[in-house]
Amino acid sequence: MDIQEFLGRLKKGQRLYGTAILSPSPLWPAAVRSTGVNFVFIDTEHIPLDRTTLAQMCVAYKGYGLPPLVRIPSPDPHEARKVLDGSASGILAPYIESPEQVRELVGAVKLRPLKGERLTEALQNQDTLGSNLKDYLKEWNKENFLMINIESVPAMERLDRILAEPGLDGIIIGPHDLSLSLGLPEQYRHPRFEEAVRHIISKARESDLSVGIHFSREAELQIQWAKAGANIIMHSSDIALFKQRLSEDVAAIRNALQDDDSMKEKEKDIII
Repeated sequence: MDIQEFLGRLKKGQRLYGTAILSPSPLWPAAVRSTGVNFVFIDTEHIPLDRTTLAQMCVAYKGYGLPPLVRIPSPDPHEARKVLDGSASGILAPYIESPEQVRELVGAVKLRPLKGERLTEALQNQDTLGSNLKDYLKEWNKENFLMINIESVPAMERLDRILAEPGLDGIIIGPHDLSLSLGLPEQYRHPRFEEAVRHIISKARESDLSVGIHFSREAELQIQWAKAGANIIMHSSDIALFKQRLSEDVAAIRNALQDDDSMKEKEKDIII
C-alpha cells in the first residue's frame, strides 16, 4: 500500500492494520509485509532507537509499501520535525492533554519547514501565508500525517477542543497509561475503562477522525474495539508475538517429551 492509498483510507475512516516494530533487523520489512498489515508503528518513546537507526528503518519500510508511524519521545514539535527529516510518514505524539499541543504539532507536521514567528503567525491564521507559500507547504507535506495519543483523564475532559484542531488526522488510545490515569492499572476489562474507550472512539468518529487502540495482548480486544468503531487496528509487536508463539511451541514440545518446564522464566510484557 503506497502512502496515497494509506492516506485515502485514513481520511475516509476505513480500516487499517498495523503492528509495532521494535527490532531494527534489515530482514524484518519483507517478513512484515507478508503478514498483510498496512503500516508499521515504530516507538521511540519507550524503545531505545538512535536517529540513524530509526531513519534506516523508516526508509526500509517505506520501500516495502508500509508507511512508518513513529511515536516521538514527547509532544515536542522539534522531535516531530527530526523524525520527519528521517523519512517517517506519520507522527504519533504521546500524552496529549491540550489543544495547544496539537496546534504546535500541526505546525511541525503540516507546515514544515516553516519556523519561528512566521510559523506562529500562520498557526493563528493560515490566510497570512498567501497562496504561493500555502501551496508550497501543502505540496511539501502532502505525504505526512499526524496522530496523537489520548491516554489520560485530563485529555478526555478536553477531548472536544483537542479533536477540533484542524490538521489532526487521527488518535490512538494508549490503554496502559489510560488505565493508570483512571486508577485501574491494566484492568482492561473493567467497566469504567471500557466506558472511557467507547467514549473516546465515539468522539473521534463524530469528528470524522480515524481512531484506534494499541494492544499487545489477545486479538479479541482488538475485535471488540473495532466493533465499537475503531478503524485503526494496531495489534501487538514483533517481540510480543515472537515471545507468544515461541512460548507456545516450546511448551508443546516440552509437554510431548514430558520435560520439566520449571526453569521457564516469567517476565512482564513490554509496555509500549
